[in-house]
Order: sequence, then C-alpha cells, then structure tokens
Amino acid sequence: MYEIGDDDEVWVYGYGSLLWDPGFEYEERCPALLHGYHRSFCVYSEYYRGTVERPGLVLGLDRGGSCRGVAYRLRPELARPVLNYLWDREMIYNVYEPHIVQIRLALSRTFIANRLHEQYAGRLSLLEKSRLIRQGMGVGGANIEYLTNTMSHLTALGVDDVGVRRLSTMVENM
Repeated sequence: MYEIGDDDEVWVYGYGSLLWDPGFEYEERCPALLHGYHRSFCVYSEYYRGTVERPGLVLGLDRGGSCRGVAYRLRPELARPVLNYLWDREMIYNVYEPHIVQIRLALSRTFIANRLHEQYAGRLSLLEKSRLIRQGMGVGGANIEYLTNTMSHLTALGVDDVGVRRLSTMVENM
C-alpha cells in the first residue's frame, strides 16, 4: 500500500463511483484534472455490478488522454483508515493498480486499470459494453445505476465525457 507520514497532506482522486459514493469523511472536495489517463468502462464487474455468470462493466482509468474528476483532501488523522478502506473496496480482485498521480491541484492517490488482468475489458466495442452494462447486477446494484450516477455527477461537475455520454445514450436506446 502507500507509505504516508503523520503530517502528510493526502488527496484521493475520484473519477467514477467516488464521485457520488466516496464512503469516507474528507476535509475538502474540489474539481481535479488528471493527465495521462482517461475514464473508460474497461473493467468487468463480477461482484459489485455483475456476477461471474452475468458480468457488468465498471470504470477504470486507462492510458492516454485526460480525465476530469474530483479530489478529496483527507483529514490527517483519518488518512490511513480511509486508504485502508479504499484498498478493501477497490482491490477485491486486484484489477486495479494503486498509483500516486499528479493532478492539477496536488498529488493524489487513485487506482489505474491493470491492462494485464483477466477482468480488463478495454478493447470491447461500444455495443458490447452496452450489453454488459444492461445485464450487470451485483451486490452493489444494477450496472445501469452505476452508469446513470456517473453521468449525472459528471454533468453536475460540468464535465462532458464524450465516451460516457455515447455509452449512456446507447444503453438507453437498446
């Protein structure tokens, strides 16, 4: 995991479900820009938004481009427990790789899609992504809710993510 000092300023970057469901207390939340990665429905979900038999599809950060999201500044006394919570939440199957990334306002911790993992789904067509999102239902709820929540929170931030918007439109029209 991450090494942090007692007085380190710790930020966490959110680009998907952390936009609407961080699940932790924070001191500050603000818009943030990450270069070098883009938001992509590139991770098969076999737990939160699908099952092994009927996988869903969730967001990951994939190489290239940029991504507008949010950054959360953690209270120093809660930084370690929050990072432990996020590790348990995001690293169930190790489909992500934890990274410290430079965002527009500070160094931040986030999880990047592991392209070598068997659950990496970044090469799917828009039609196949739509099919998986429509069928996905896991312990976290319907995969369509995940897409809808992401879309509405991006809109509230003033972010027009063309890829997410196209996917949302296709899912709605299937």
